[in-house]
Amino acid sequence: MKIRRALISVYRKDGIVEFARALSQYGIEILSTGGTARLLQDQGVAVTQVSEYTGYPEILDGRVKTLHPKIVGGILALRDNENHLRQLKELEIIPIDMVVINLYPFLEVIKDPNISQADVLENIDIGGPSLLRAAAKNFSSVAVVSSPEQYPLVLEDLRNHQGEISSELSASLALQAFQITAYYDSMISSYLKDQISAKDDESLPVKFAVPLHKVLELRYGENPHQKAAFYQSSPSENIEGIKQLAGIELSYNNLLDVDGAINTVREFADPCAVILKHSNPCGVAVAQTVVEAYEKAKATDPVSAFGGILGVNRTLDAELARRLKGHFLEVLLAPEYEPEALEILQTKKKLRVLRFRLESNKHWYWRSALEGVLIQEEDRVLYDPQALEVVTQRKPTEAEMQALEFAWRVVKHVKSNAIVFTNASQTLGVGAGQMSRVDAVELAVKKAGKAGLSLQGSVLASDAFFPFPDGVEAAAQAGATAIIQPGGSIRDEEVIAAANKHGLAMVFTKMRHFRH
Repeated sequence: MKIRRALISVYRKDGIVEFARALSQYGIEILSTGGTARLLQDQGVAVTQVSEYTGYPEILDGRVKTLHPKIVGGILALRDNENHLRQLKELEIIPIDMVVINLYPFLEVIKDPNISQADVLENIDIGGPSLLRAAAKNFSSVAVVSSPEQYPLVLEDLRNHQGEISSELSASLALQAFQITAYYDSMISSYLKDQISAKDDESLPVKFAVPLHKVLELRYGENPHQKAAFYQSSPSENIEGIKQLAGIELSYNNLLDVDGAINTVREFADPCAVILKHSNPCGVAVAQTVVEAYEKAKATDPVSAFGGILGVNRTLDAELARRLKGHFLEVLLAPEYEPEALEILQTKKKLRVLRFRLESNKHWYWRSALEGVLIQEEDRVLYDPQALEVVTQRKPTEAEMQALEFAWRVVKHVKSNAIVFTNASQTLGVGAGQMSRVDAVELAVKKAGKAGLSLQGSVLASDAFFPFPDGVEAAAQAGATAIIQPGGSIRDEEVIAAANKHGLAMVFTKMRHFRH
């Protein structure tokens, strides 16, 4: 594919002078617009202004400059179609063989919390995506260069083919151009949906555009034979809201656990520590300090804590860092670190030390299923205080109620079927991911016993209703005095009767927290 003429109109100017100069050396004529044309001319690169070629000036403060038949026609004409070529000649349109365009910085603009909507809309590129798509559509005759990162590859191909572009590279560039415009449009769609939904409603749209950019190439997925990468909306070199301060690279499984740990510690206002393993909290505690919270969380299940992930919701100090020297962890998470603590932690070469943003910007949860994607809102609500109902003869004491709320906050983050025994500040036994609820209760009791923790006087949270009284019976035998659960079983009366028989207090939330 011989390149005789190139259209260059870029927002990002890095590398464009050198690239245009190299094109000129191959005898390629350059058409350009506005600031790009002025920059190239100032640097001694021969340029024909688009307005000079079309005979039509840029209008509306530069909003319209390249969407003209002499430009679009020169890009879209099929070179093997005699009728197209005849029309080009009749209309004095010259073919354009290369289009070099990158787009207005829409994503960077919307990150500014003080930006006006007028300025945001002004940074929606119209001509750029149109010309990129036109060139990509006609990639058998037109090379489309949509990013400065592509300049070296294009110049190398021109060198290797004496001023021509290979069909393989042109096809690859076209694919990348369509990916860029699709991503760009989905960013705009996502932004406008957030703006409009905030004023309208929270319904899920019929068509959901998701901008995703690869941020991190992972060594592998859940297992070594699976390829994997991490994507997010922001085209950043870092994971949004996360900064790695030390340690080896993050894995696919690490990222899943990091998400779970952050979601759990965000649940609590008091100093909190969570130790998480395979997406399940194996210990959660709150205390006056994160050091104390860590020790209590670890005590819940010291065996499972080995090789887990620790997250805290306060600055991690040197005292906790010293205590962690003898605890093998995969990842450590805190919103901030004392300098001395960081020095201590960095001596553990493999420990991944992450700083995370305590507030959450998440609204939607995504999950692949079958050949599609499941989308749901984030589970932000704990329960409706007005809907809470004491269904047993005995009401929970104030101390039990505090413990029940703590247990309910924890069970939200445990895989279903989920059972959690706690006191007011510490998990005592966790039963996760069981196929029956009574099995989850029995597992939690067994874990507490193995850790040497008494369940006498504890409370229990169940993420969904008890389908039979057997789970309540097992909880009472273990020493629980109060239970919080959604209710709603056809056997609720039998379940309540079992609680009354053992003198338990039971509260219905009328809201479940399944986590699959």
